[in-house]
Amino acid sequence: MLAAPVLLLLLVPFSPSSAAQLPNPGQAKVALVATNGQPFPWDRMRLPKTVSPFHYDLSLHPNLTTLDFTGVVRIQLDVHEDTRAIVLHAKQMQVSNVWLLAPEGVRPLRVLEYPRFHQLALLSDSVLTKGRRYEVQLEFAANLSDSFHGFYKSSYRSSSGEVRVLASTQFEATFARAAFPCFDEPAFKANFTIQIIREPRHIAISNMPMVKTVALPGGLLEDHFDTSVKMSTYLVAYIVSDFLSVSKTTQHGVKISIYAVAEKIDQTAFALDAAVKLLDFYDDYFDIPYPLPKQDLAAIPDFQSGAMENWGLTTYRETGLLFDPDKSSASDKLGITKVIAHELAHQWFGNLVTMEWWNDLWLNEGFAKFMEYISLDITYPELQVDDFFLGKCFDAMEVDSLSSSHPVSTDVENPTQIQEMFDDVSYDKGACILNMLRDFLTPEAFEIGIIRYLKRYSYQNTVNSHLWESLTDKWYPGDELDVRAIMDTWTLQEGFPLVTVEVRGREVRLSQERYLKTDDHSLTEGFLWQIPLTYMTSASKTTHRFLLKTKTGVLHLPEEADWVKFNVDMSGYYMVHYAGDGWNSLIKLLQHNHTALSSNDRASLIHNVFQLVSTGKVRLDTALELSLYLSRETEIMAVTQGFGELVPLYKLMEKRDMAALENQMKNYIVDLFRGLIDRQEWTDSGSVSERVLRSYLLLFSCVRNYAPCVTKASQLFDSWRDSDGTVSLPVDITMAVFVIGARTPEGWDFLFEEYRRSLQMSVKSRMKSAMTVSPLQDKLKWMMEQSLHGEVMKTQDLPGVVVSVSKNPRGYKLAWDFLRANWPTLIKKFDLGSSTISHLVTEVTNQYSTREMLDEVRSFFGSLTEESGSEMRCIRQTYETIEENIRWMDTNRPLLQAWLDKRSHRATVKYSLRQDS
Repeated sequence: MLAAPVLLLLLVPFSPSSAAQLPNPGQAKVALVATNGQPFPWDRMRLPKTVSPFHYDLSLHPNLTTLDFTGVVRIQLDVHEDTRAIVLHAKQMQVSNVWLLAPEGVRPLRVLEYPRFHQLALLSDSVLTKGRRYEVQLEFAANLSDSFHGFYKSSYRSSSGEVRVLASTQFEATFARAAFPCFDEPAFKANFTIQIIREPRHIAISNMPMVKTVALPGGLLEDHFDTSVKMSTYLVAYIVSDFLSVSKTTQHGVKISIYAVAEKIDQTAFALDAAVKLLDFYDDYFDIPYPLPKQDLAAIPDFQSGAMENWGLTTYRETGLLFDPDKSSASDKLGITKVIAHELAHQWFGNLVTMEWWNDLWLNEGFAKFMEYISLDITYPELQVDDFFLGKCFDAMEVDSLSSSHPVSTDVENPTQIQEMFDDVSYDKGACILNMLRDFLTPEAFEIGIIRYLKRYSYQNTVNSHLWESLTDKWYPGDELDVRAIMDTWTLQEGFPLVTVEVRGREVRLSQERYLKTDDHSLTEGFLWQIPLTYMTSASKTTHRFLLKTKTGVLHLPEEADWVKFNVDMSGYYMVHYAGDGWNSLIKLLQHNHTALSSNDRASLIHNVFQLVSTGKVRLDTALELSLYLSRETEIMAVTQGFGELVPLYKLMEKRDMAALENQMKNYIVDLFRGLIDRQEWTDSGSVSERVLRSYLLLFSCVRNYAPCVTKASQLFDSWRDSDGTVSLPVDITMAVFVIGARTPEGWDFLFEEYRRSLQMSVKSRMKSAMTVSPLQDKLKWMMEQSLHGEVMKTQDLPGVVVSVSKNPRGYKLAWDFLRANWPTLIKKFDLGSSTISHLVTEVTNQYSTREMLDEVRSFFGSLTEESGSEMRCIRQTYETIEENIRWMDTNRPLLQAWLDKRSHRATVKYSLRQDS
């Protein structure tokens, strides 16, 4: 990396008299100063709108030996106001030979640099006239980044041990400026014509197809790519590598290719078929043809996020694209198909129609997340994606129940704030409120509205209100539904409502408030939602609807009922509290006839009742009484939600000295699910949901030392190790087997050697996870260090390794120490504000529940500067979560102890009576 960019070439003394033609500098009290000491002519982080680009001609020469690159960019500009300055972005690069190509001839421009905003100002001696077009040319040079963003270096080791280097791009959100000088904001859309110089042993790919290759002196080749459609800078992409590819053509005539390293190209067939099927689906569903002639999907050996939607060249982690039918699990297939569905949905939502600014990122990400489920429900019904959607809403609520949450649409300005938008609120809450709206409007009306939105704003930028206008129509005769008024309450304020329901005969009294995990009730005031309520009763399985626009409301049932269930299938993004005898009537229903409710309804009751314990609305013993029905539960969503509420209770105790209560709680959970665990076969049979559930249950029971599971897993591991890894294990049970094997030093070492040898990404992923669950502290520490080093374990996997170690009762202190010791390296490698850093911070700390640990966490994060992350939202979330854990334990530990004691006493009495009889 270059320490300080050198941008002082072609500088002429700056004349203050030219300021009249500069972009309006606003009312800054302090003039910004460029690196050469002269006044910088713009004082805001957002670029001025005096000029805008309409075409980039970009020529690049990356050198994969010296790990740097040079380039020339020619940018054609429209001038909207008379000006003498062109302000654009460049970050950590040397810029030289900057010229203005005007009708009057070619002349040099002076260059000023303001690194804090990543901005360059190109100054002209004469005025650039409103309404005219100009062209600027800049030469630039930089090192390939050693992070995971910008134009960065990636590498892999071939089976012969040779290290191969490639160069790839990741520009979202603000990293195109680190690869070439540009107007790096989403609203500055332009066409791009790209040329890349390479050695003959490599190939180059970009957003568009290659149109020709020219031989250059010195044995180099220059690939010329077709001009792109109009798009934002963050969607530009190019890769120089030695990848191989496989291709097919869709029914609509689009060429789909999968690129991967040569030794893994045989793992691309599933992704290729999925991409063909999904692109055809979207082409038809959106009623807008995919506008490019090709769509490439590239598996990159080093990749920070899950995948990236670059137009025509989507990029993925290898685990997100590569599938081996013999070695990959049901959940691998589900995960790969979802990630491809997500990125291809972006080709319309995000690429064709793009948010105006990052405050509305959810218009991209919420839609793509939502479309994963809509598309796969139709194209891959066997994946049963509906069984997994609800989990996304619960994930979003976890973050959204803190006072440090943010509205779906929220003001952001600097790159760290922009990065922080890539979170569960933008993705998962975005998807859940769209699902609620679809359910409310009807799927047919919703589809008509989003197609109208995409067609109306193709190749343009949008804000929230454009979507609501497109979805507003006279759905009901003589009655126009004000979609914007409803949805503004969900996107412009943070949090979500808790609806309290009290049934008195046929009358149902309703009230709403913000659900918040806090003892400061002033923070819940001033919030009001328009809530599309749904409900069903014991007397009528019909879904009834009611739009609650006020703080309180009353509705009348057609007839009295034994029970009422609100938020049918939890299609609404809100929680429900059943006042009076409401919870008891639902607990009775679950204990006697749980299938009277759908599995989503059962999962939502489990979620809501335990979450309400946190706010004191429901007593812990009520929630635990409800959980007893789980001994008869078989559906994945309800079972995993049961685990999701019960397991965290003992995870808090693992990090405190309370072994007796911890073990009582663990035993209760094993007893609760014992019947279901015992019925699991150690095979790969069944539907996707059954197979995912089997993996989950067997892993849990082995980790919890359930004797039948440990015995079986030990036998399987021993026979697998004795065969030197050649015996084929059923895929779904491998995690359980690997976890037991990794408990001994010999087993762990064998697993690591198999990990190092394997080319199957999903197998490597499971082995890595199993090794982090080991009780061997020296191995845990070594894994984190090796992942940081990046030789035998990829640095891209470091966050996952550290988080997994932090959940391990023998590793949580090691993970916290590692995070603190390596903080400067982590934020440099993964970038401040990124979801990776946020995830690390919150996940490593979210199971602490003592004031001592809160003090330790505050002490560390409190010592940071703004440059090292002190202002990140995840730090506030961390404090809040630990404070909530402390409150929860103080209030509920005695209740939990009493309830478990009473239950074990009842079990003992029952057992004695059986023995006596």
